[in-house]
Amino acid sequence: MTEKAQSPTVPRLFPGGTVACLATGPSLTQSDVNLVRGKVDGVIAISDAIRLAPWADVLYSCDGKWWKWPHNQEWITSHKGLKYGLKDDVRKVSHLGVQGLKHTGRQGLELSPNGLRSGSNSGYQAINLAVHLGASRIVLLGYDMQGKHFFGDHPDRSKPPFSLCLSLFPELVKPLAEAGVEILNCTRKTAITCFRRVPLESILHRAADEDAVA
Repeated sequence: MTEKAQSPTVPRLFPGGTVACLATGPSLTQSDVNLVRGKVDGVIAISDAIRLAPWADVLYSCDGKWWKWPHNQEWITSHKGLKYGLKDDVRKVSHLGVQGLKHTGRQGLELSPNGLRSGSNSGYQAINLAVHLGASRIVLLGYDMQGKHFFGDHPDRSKPPFSLCLSLFPELVKPLAEAGVEILNCTRKTAITCFRRVPLESILHRAADEDAVA
């Protein structure tokens, strides 16, 4: 079987649309997630963010351990949308409907819809995934890149490599601009400084105005 046949292609479900990426930082709340629902074209829930958005269009995680932890199995199996991870991280959970995308490097933006640049974290990869889904505007929530997860610690008490992750997010700025993709960081408290920060409420008002015009 060829490499191409083994690698799924992400469909352009939301061409020219707005996609929200929900990460697991401590500022992510159920109320904010509820506000986003129905106000954007698509939603990617990253790892445990699926707990707050079980209706998300896509579940994504690059953490191979996360897919295998017993307490996550109900969330994974009950999710009816697309499920993705990096190929080497999800080989053993393909029976759960999880599709593996190619790891094509750590920096930049992958434009081929069967791969992702890693940025050494799922949040970075979810942005790349949103581009594949056709997003022209990406809204970030829960991208604190500091503190604990909104749910506390993982079972193994592993800590994200925040310093490394923060050093890699700027690598997305130029290629996203060249691709015509706007990033709006609506995270309540964030250490990421390379993307424009805007209040979540302004995004929702903007969406409402666009709906009224349409």
